[in-house]
Amino acid sequence: MKFKNSKVVIVGAGNVGSTTAYSIINQGLCEEIVLIDVNKEKAYGEALDMQHAIHFMNRNITIHAGDYEECKNADIVIITASAPMPKDSNNRLEMLKPSIQIMKSIVSSVMDSGFSGIFIVVSNPVDIMTYLVWKFSGLPAKQVIGSGTALDTARLCCSLASMYDLDSKSVHTFILGEHGDSEMVAWSSSTIGGKSLTDVMSDNADRTKNETKETLLEQTKAAGWEIFSRKGNTCYGIAASTTAIVKSILFNENRILPVSVLVEGLYGIDRVYLSVPTILNSSGAKETVEIRLLPEEKEELIQSAKILSSFYEELK
Repeated sequence: MKFKNSKVVIVGAGNVGSTTAYSIINQGLCEEIVLIDVNKEKAYGEALDMQHAIHFMNRNITIHAGDYEECKNADIVIITASAPMPKDSNNRLEMLKPSIQIMKSIVSSVMDSGFSGIFIVVSNPVDIMTYLVWKFSGLPAKQVIGSGTALDTARLCCSLASMYDLDSKSVHTFILGEHGDSEMVAWSSSTIGGKSLTDVMSDNADRTKNETKETLLEQTKAAGWEIFSRKGNTCYGIAASTTAIVKSILFNENRILPVSVLVEGLYGIDRVYLSVPTILNSSGAKETVEIRLLPEEKEELIQSAKILSSFYEELK
């Protein structure tokens, strides 16, 4: 993959898709971005607005609205389009049925172009949608990646950093499993400045106060809905996390991020898409990293996998 020729196609020009495009432009990650949306006028307007913004940036990137045939020579196709969120519901999995046909149509159109690059799936419920894209596309699993719990992990890092007045990048932890209610934290391997998180919380009781690992996880799960209930969408965090995935792929960084990939045999889980730490480079999901989990943590992850795999029968 040549940096100077890199091309990213984003399917879905809503808040998430457009913000992702703008984030990629801000970081100057590729040469060309194409926006595809059923609302062609919306895609055109978003692209034109960003084209004008590029005048003030460091790199002259081309962005325009287009159609699926432009996926043929794309390095990455990002899918953000999905069915509308059901009213009075905060359960991502309720979006499953109406999203299946949308995803099938998108993937079919992309693959008909001759696309052979890497899919990044952002659409919710992301683990199920990523599994669908893998099945519909026929591509090797390493070329189909979901945004997974990368953002969830960042939210937890931010909460912990705020408690101890630190840069969130000094907090090292991973949220694993489903991007949703059954996600879990690899607490036993979590550290701050090389010190175990358990010891940090114990040794800094005055700052930890009444926070526990359980309350921190619940706050992390609720963070998206805290934002959504106030502004009607969440876009900046997910766009930034997706951009980090794009950067690791296009720049061949071999960065480790918790993303949704096909787990085959790891932790006793077989052929389920869920989030585990994964090395990302120009080949896609190069390799998963097996963390040594405590028995109870491993069981939590297995239960999360069982919840996700239970939906595969419906998909058939």
